[in-house]
Parts: sequence; structure tokens; C-alpha cells
Amino acid sequence: MNTSEESSPLSDSDSGDTPMATQRGLFRAGDDPDPRFTLANERTFLSWIRTALAFVAGGIAVEAFTQDLFPVTVRQGLAVILLLLGMLLAGGAAVRWVRVENAMRTHRALPIPLIVPIISIVSALAAGALALVIALAV
Repeated sequence: MNTSEESSPLSDSDSGDTPMATQRGLFRAGDDPDPRFTLANERTFLSWIRTALAFVAGGIAVEAFTQDLFPVTVRQGLAVILLLLGMLLAGGAAVRWVRVENAMRTHRALPIPLIVPIISIVSALAAGALALVIALAV
């Protein structure tokens, strides 16, 4: 028997150990947003994490498989840049997820993604430096 008066397992109206009661520890202010928006925010977070993992994998691959292509300093520099980009992106994804979730809960405008221009500029600089090294090596 399911009536509209029964509480949903996702509601925080009861004092039990419901998922929303657990989330209240992290987000104390505001109302619970529509679950579709929270899930979309989580999917975006996971997309950023996949991109961060790709940067980390690229850094490892550059160091592991390009000994014959680049001098040691260039290879290590590029690997470190890619690893740092992955680390920055993973941290930025977590911060962005929290900021968006807080904005949705307090009915504010969504924050501007500050990580996008930073990653774009650093990626462009790294690609330009790599292109310069390849052009000088030829």
C-alpha cells in the first residue's frame, strides 16, 4: 500500500539513517534540490574526473614510452605538466561539485566554472611548448 502520505526513502523528514540525512552533514543550508539536478551535477563531476585521469595517464605514458623521442628534461617536464594538470582538474572537479550543489540548495545562480579557463590556458601553453620542441628537434 503506497500512498502519497508515506514518506519517501529519500526524504529527510524522518530521523532515521536515510541518504538525505547523511547529505545534510555536508550541506546544512538550503533545500534538497530535484534529484535529477543532483544526479546531473554528479555526472558532470565524473566527467571532470575522467578527464583528470586521462591527463594523469598521459603523463605516465609520456614518461614511460617516449625515451627515444624527447630529451630527458623535455620528457620529464611534459610528464610533470600533465600530472599536475590531472591533479588540478581532480581538485577543481570536487570544488566545483560542492559549489554547484550549494548553489542549487540555496536557490542561487550556478557558479562560473573557473577551472575551464585555467585548464585551457595551461593545456594550450603545454601544447605550444611541445610543438616548439618538436619543431626545433627537426
